[in-house]
Amino acid sequence: MAENKAYRGHVLAVTYPSQGHINPLLQFSKRLASKGLKATIATSVFIYNAMELHKASGGPVQFETISDGYDEGGFAQAESIHEYLTRMEAAGTKTLSDLILKHKDTATPIDCVIYDPFMPWALEISKKFGLIGAAFFTQTCAVNYIYYLVHHGHLKLPITSTPISIPGFPLLELDDMPSFISVSGSYPAYFAMVLNQFINTEKADWVLVNTFYELEREVADAMSKVCRLLTIGPTVPSFYLDNRIVNDTDYGLHVFASDSSLCINWLNEKPAGSVVYAAFGSMAGLSKQQLEEVAFGLKGTGFYFLWVVKASEEANLPENFVKEAGDKGLFVRWSPQLEVLSNKAVGCFLTHCGWNSTVEALGLGVPMVGMPQWTDQNPNAKYIEDVWKVGLRVKVDKRESGNIARREEIESCIREVMEGERGKEMKENAKKWRALALAAVSEGGTSDKNIDEFITEVTRRDGHQDGLTFKN
Repeated sequence: MAENKAYRGHVLAVTYPSQGHINPLLQFSKRLASKGLKATIATSVFIYNAMELHKASGGPVQFETISDGYDEGGFAQAESIHEYLTRMEAAGTKTLSDLILKHKDTATPIDCVIYDPFMPWALEISKKFGLIGAAFFTQTCAVNYIYYLVHHGHLKLPITSTPISIPGFPLLELDDMPSFISVSGSYPAYFAMVLNQFINTEKADWVLVNTFYELEREVADAMSKVCRLLTIGPTVPSFYLDNRIVNDTDYGLHVFASDSSLCINWLNEKPAGSVVYAAFGSMAGLSKQQLEEVAFGLKGTGFYFLWVVKASEEANLPENFVKEAGDKGLFVRWSPQLEVLSNKAVGCFLTHCGWNSTVEALGLGVPMVGMPQWTDQNPNAKYIEDVWKVGLRVKVDKRESGNIARREEIESCIREVMEGERGKEMKENAKKWRALALAAVSEGGTSDKNIDEFITEVTRRDGHQDGLTFKN
């Protein structure tokens, strides 16, 4: 019981059940725990079992389950995204309420619910119980603010003229917008989900974003005018930045994990800055045609390359390509990405520009070649090239259906980043952003001070219902 009394407060972090959403919130929870809070993560029964989270119990963060209505098979069991979200809301509302009640009469009742806005109903539950409710956005301020403006009718769709001018942003072309906007009518259920993040955020006490202020200063200032915003990132394991959290060397959660020594041993034999690391995220797969273009683009550079190719994509590689690549290429189904990006052999990251991958590269000082596929990746690529100036965005051939990035363009961009004059500037900028990311999470940095401000409110028992955020 004495151990329980040492906690300054208890936060329950409710995650959307996919790895790209769980990892940032888990890292944030670890940081809260390092500052004296009790931190509990609630995720779906299926994810809990698939990731074997029972093995993680006893660490700084505790794990509990709620139901998404698909305990046996998770999202893959649902017939559609709409059906999944509907059933998750019904099952999640009941099981989250039960979880809060379970802790109510213990020595550490829950003081605050941090929730992923893909599940806005979780905020309603926190308010029903009189708890602090904080939205945790896993994407950039820029992307979130665009969705906010669309949701509230301040940015009219479809967009009919360019460039697009939004306060706090550089001028944007249509291809710089999230794919749901740039390709009108695409993935309507997902588009509805990202807009519905803002359906009740005016009730949230805080809006937390996995970014750091220096990275998005102008758009963070614009967004702060409509919400109680706290930038709290980057949520990269502490070992790679400030190293203030004991044993925080990894996210600790991997759906596809395997032995990491193959990648690292291979990299350790290569000269500094000589390897292109290519990985396109766990969600969207590349078409057969695009996979071929990437393959020959990488081969054409003449550089060493480490390429993460999903099992489902292996058959689509050009015939005999792996054999012909010889010792120039290493092909794996999974890589320990943080270890890879922090290895001195890596000189460039060929990436889909998903936010977790992008912020890892920024935090570890690795320049990028961006090949965005969908959702938030287009605006991330825009910022990589034109705002942060740490990479190039591959231009696509729009004559082809599917907007294929050609091998010559991929090769040219990689060469420029690895050995061109502009590449030297990108490498210097990458070092600068790494230093700023480190400063943000270190003691007294912008993110560190914001996290302390959040903790102060969580531990102030009489402050549970006085927050107002979004204004229409």
